[in-house]
Amino acid sequence: MRKSIPFTKIRARAPLRIGLAGGGTDISPYCDEFGGAVLNVTIDRFAFASCIPRTDGRTVFEADDLGICEDWSDETASRLELHRGVYRRMMQDYNGGEFIPLTLRTTVDAPAGSGLGSSSSLVVAMVDALREILSAPLGPYEVARLAYEIERIDLGLSGGRQDQYAAAFGGINYIEFLPNERVIVNPLRARRNVFCELESSLVVCFSGQSRQSAKIIDQQTKAMKTANPTGMDALHQLKRDAEEMKSAFTEGDIDRMAEILQSSWEAKKATASAVSNSRIDDLLELGLSNGALAGKVSGAGGGGFIFFFVHPENRFRLMTALNEADGHAASLKFVEDGCETWTFR
Repeated sequence: MRKSIPFTKIRARAPLRIGLAGGGTDISPYCDEFGGAVLNVTIDRFAFASCIPRTDGRTVFEADDLGICEDWSDETASRLELHRGVYRRMMQDYNGGEFIPLTLRTTVDAPAGSGLGSSSSLVVAMVDALREILSAPLGPYEVARLAYEIERIDLGLSGGRQDQYAAAFGGINYIEFLPNERVIVNPLRARRNVFCELESSLVVCFSGQSRQSAKIIDQQTKAMKTANPTGMDALHQLKRDAEEMKSAFTEGDIDRMAEILQSSWEAKKATASAVSNSRIDDLLELGLSNGALAGKVSGAGGGGFIFFFVHPENRFRLMTALNEADGHAASLKFVEDGCETWTFR
């Protein structure tokens, strides 16, 4: 059944993120038993969603960056499962199961499989745009939780929990994932000079390889379920690293943050064999030989973006070397706001 709800054009944007420490401990069953902790920061790359009213009774999904356009009525070969999952859940939960005609149009500022949490940021942006149309009583915690449920439960996509909360809240956060599905987002504050120094000390580059994070996460999950000693010890280390990274940040110790990052990368590689590969290893070695203090793959690993800590005076040298190796290096700017939604005529 379709129900027309008058609305003006709705837009939303949710930031992508860099995971500084603790990634992997936000995945079940680890966080369900031991509690997980991550430290991440949102950056000036976004997932965008626009909801545009239609008068022809149709619901259309468009992903401009992927060049895909689908009609809701045609599910035979859908490639936009995130769009469909969000639309279906929001209509069921907040519109009495009645569908409304609209175009849901999206873009993301990073390629698929980037390791920057782009899929979850996209889901958060779409949820928040539809929340505005439906006047759904959802705050950042509820938006993040619903986005997690759509991805992990409704659609059965493997992954953790940190990306949805980073996108919904924004900023630099120490996020705890506790048993019984409890999540606590702790915003971190620091002196402005520390904030600027950290922002200026990070460089990202693209490995040139997108990756299917689900395969790596499935391997990590298997290690958790079988209590593989090597994998479990690595996850415990990653959790400790998140706590230590929080302390180093609040104390303004960038060099210590770099040391923890390097430790975390070694632990991360122990959670699954596919976390690294020869291309990643080559870029990390190149970075370390050109002024980087430490480096690590963002997200699950296997490809996507790599980020480095570097003293700002050595940043140009590092970026030049990475670009000469087709690393597409770039600096970062942090964003303090989470998902934002607005109307526009």
